[in-house]
Amino acid sequence: MHRLDVPMPNELPFAIGTFDTLGPMSRADFPHRHTFYEIVYVTGGAGSHVRDLHRSELRPPHLEFIVPGQVHHWEGCRGVDGYLVLFTEDFLLDHPGDREVLRRLGAAPWRSLDEAADGWAAALLGDMDREYRAGDGGFGSVLRALLHVLIVRAGRRLAGAPVAGRAPSVAEEFAGLLAGADPADLSVRGCAERIGVSAGHLTEVVKEATGRTPGELVRQARAHEAKRLLARTGLTVRQVALRVGFDDPAYFCRFFRRETGVSPGAFRRGGGRDGGWGGGRDGGRDGGRDGGRDGECGGGPGGGDFHHDPRIPSIVGGRGRPIGS
Repeated sequence: MHRLDVPMPNELPFAIGTFDTLGPMSRADFPHRHTFYEIVYVTGGAGSHVRDLHRSELRPPHLEFIVPGQVHHWEGCRGVDGYLVLFTEDFLLDHPGDREVLRRLGAAPWRSLDEAADGWAAALLGDMDREYRAGDGGFGSVLRALLHVLIVRAGRRLAGAPVAGRAPSVAEEFAGLLAGADPADLSVRGCAERIGVSAGHLTEVVKEATGRTPGELVRQARAHEAKRLLARTGLTVRQVALRVGFDDPAYFCRFFRRETGVSPGAFRRGGGRDGGWGGGRDGGRDGGRDGGRDGECGGGPGGGDFHHDPRIPSIVGGRGRPIGS
C-alpha cells in the first residue's frame, strides 16, 4: 500500500503536481494500491491504464478517479502528461458526501472528455495547482472548495452514463452503506445482514476488493466522522463519542488515538482549517498528556506516515519509496 507522507503533523493531506514533478511512481508499471484518493487528468501521451483488471487505452483528454484500495498500473506509456491530485479522507471533512460520488467515479469506465468538460477540468486543476504552490493564507479552504467543485462536476457526467448490465457487487453495496449510514450504527454483522450475506463472506470479498477488512473500514468511517465533528463543531469530546457510537468517552479516546495517532483534544487543537493531522494505526508517539479544553483525554501529536506535502522535494511512500500513481 502506498501512503501520503508528511514530515510534520500539521501539513495538508493533499498534493497536486504534474506526472514529472511527482516523480517516476506517477507512471508506475506494476500493480499497486493506495491508501489515498487519486485524480488523474491526462492531457497527452499514449499507452494504457489498468484498473481492477480493466484496461483502458489512452485517448486524451481524460479525467479519471482512483479510490483507496483499487489495484492499478500503467502499461506502455509514452509522453504521458497532465496533472495528478492526491488526497486523503481527511481532506473531505467539509463535504463528506463527496466520498460516495468518488466511489461511483472510481467504478466508472475511463472516457475521453469532450471539449466543454476538458475546458472546466483544465481551469479548475490549473487554479488548484497555482493555489497550492503559492500557499497564501486560507489556501487549504480554497483547495477544498475547488476539489469539491471538480468532484461535483465529474459526478454530473456520470448521470448520463451509468454502468449497464451489472448488479452492484457485495463490496460496492458495503461501500454504499459506509458512505450513507450513521457511523454510530455501523457494524460488520449489521452490514452483512442488510446486504444478505454472512459476515465471513463479506470479510472475504471486501478484503479481496480493497485490501482491507470490513472491520478496518468501519473503524475508519467512525474515526473520519469523529475528525469532522472535532474540526467543524464545538461539541465536547464526550458528545462526539456519543455521536459516533461510544458510550464511554475514555474508550473513545483510546480508539481515536489508536486509529489516528493523536488524542481527540490534540487533533482539535492542531487540525485547524488549513492543516491536517497525520498518523494511522501504526503511526505516532504520544507527546505526553495534556487534557486540553475538553478535559476528557489528552496526548500529543503523532508522527505517522499518512500525509504528504510535495512542495518538499522528496515525495515518498512507505519505506522511502517515491509515490504517485
